[in-house]
Amino acid sequence: MSHYGSPPDQPEEGAAAGTPAPDPSTGGAAPEPPTEAGVTPGAEKPWSPYPDNWDDLGAKASTPQPQAAPNPYAASSPYGEPAPYGVPQSGATAANPYGGTPVAAPAFAFGGYASWGSRVVAYLIDAFLGAVAAFPIWIAYGLLFADATTTTDVNGVEHVHLHSTAATTLLFLIGIVTSLAFFIWNQCIRQGRTGATLGKSVLAIRVVHADMLPIGGGLSFVRYLLNIVNGLPCYLGYLWPLWDSHRQTFADKIMSTYVIKAETPQPRVY
Repeated sequence: MSHYGSPPDQPEEGAAAGTPAPDPSTGGAAPEPPTEAGVTPGAEKPWSPYPDNWDDLGAKASTPQPQAAPNPYAASSPYGEPAPYGVPQSGATAANPYGGTPVAAPAFAFGGYASWGSRVVAYLIDAFLGAVAAFPIWIAYGLLFADATTTTDVNGVEHVHLHSTAATTLLFLIGIVTSLAFFIWNQCIRQGRTGATLGKSVLAIRVVHADMLPIGGGLSFVRYLLNIVNGLPCYLGYLWPLWDSHRQTFADKIMSTYVIKAETPQPRVY
């Protein structure tokens, strides 16, 4: 006697496996399998490219799905907030954080026109620094005169003869290069970008256009060349700032430049 219960009834001989058992309520006949709409019982189902549950899928698609709860971690980042200082958006005009209408702020705050005396002192400082940059030339001159010889002609007139050597020639070339490099950097590049040479920086004066911006390296070089106009009529152009209302030389009037008192650039607003 088995302790695991009776085995399941075996199908009668001749009955196909998987065939439904007879239903006593129908007189012993086996129930018919369910059929799909439009399909004749016993006929082969026509081929369809769509899945069998296509209608169920369509019904699910048409049924509104519940909305997902908002993500509490998807809040806008504080770094995505608008710039507090009025950075312009596309096609917008920047607000001026210093008050007033939005304008391009000057590069320098206008502190009045530079006096004629301050311009002269700045020129002397630049001239001294230029002489220092050309120091190899002065050494070469010293060597030339040290090696010089004198002769006296029949009339008793002494003549000095300078004897150039390779060393003096090299020193002359080095001095020309260093003095030219200093001039380009100080008068053109530095003054063009910052508005001041080294001498003007000491006196806190700047060369600017009417918009208070530096004039650039190219125009600074042209302005220096136009100093010849200041010296042609008995150096009158250099003295003109003494009584001119804008303290301009002739070169300044031609270039539409001004020499002003200004110490540090102001923040710019675009």
